[in-house]
Amino acid sequence: MKLQYKVILITGGTSGIGRALAAQLVERGNTVIVTGRDLISLEQTRVALPKVHVFQSDVSDAAAIVRLYDTVTAQFPTLDVVINNAGIMRSLDMNVQRELTDVTREIEVNLSGPVRMIQQFLPHLKMQPEAAIINVTSALAFLPLPLSPVYSATKAALHAFTQALRIQLKGSSVRVIELAPPGVETPLLRGAFDAAVDAQRGMDVQSLARITIAAIEAGKSEIRPGLSNVLKIMSRVAPQLALWYMARMSRRKTS
Repeated sequence: MKLQYKVILITGGTSGIGRALAAQLVERGNTVIVTGRDLISLEQTRVALPKVHVFQSDVSDAAAIVRLYDTVTAQFPTLDVVINNAGIMRSLDMNVQRELTDVTREIEVNLSGPVRMIQQFLPHLKMQPEAAIINVTSALAFLPLPLSPVYSATKAALHAFTQALRIQLKGSSVRVIELAPPGVETPLLRGAFDAAVDAQRGMDVQSLARITIAAIEAGKSEIRPGLSNVLKIMSRVAPQLALWYMARMSRRKTS
């Protein structure tokens, strides 16, 4: 698939990986639509990337997904690529009591969101001559970070869902692609998780976007840049050693 002159929807496209992809994809002649929950971030994205179309929407809200679908498909009837990028990551100590609705927030955004987006947009995508669904998981889909147990679980689940969906859609016009990034230099990495990663440097977000686009165009179904590929191999070859390593990274006291 050549990522030129496509109509591409990116959830969570106002920062980090989503915004880097949006910037590079729009420069390749694509029509790019990004969503986000925060109006200020959406406005900042609109100013920084004037060719990008912005819509306020929350993937954890099923009704908002329906409204987004109605609006986007009406304005952009040739929409043919959906990138499920929106996600949240928190450090959670399960020994600490918290509200039951709060502890599952990552499930609603990171797992239920993409599943609902796909269910809503899939009939439309299947009508296009060439289409793609790109699910952004994580290196933690292969090995959990104990510091972030719920986040890790959502990415492992989305990895499994993506594999199953790829089989179900075999023979259709819709390609199913997984992007499993390693740690990326974003405000998230240098915020709540700065102490956990110590002096380790994440992948440059612009480099990740370039690698992702090139891999999609090369026909890759599972994109595992840098450390992601290492973690997947370690999870198979030496799972206990790999988990010990991840536990060491979680030595920072969780919140």
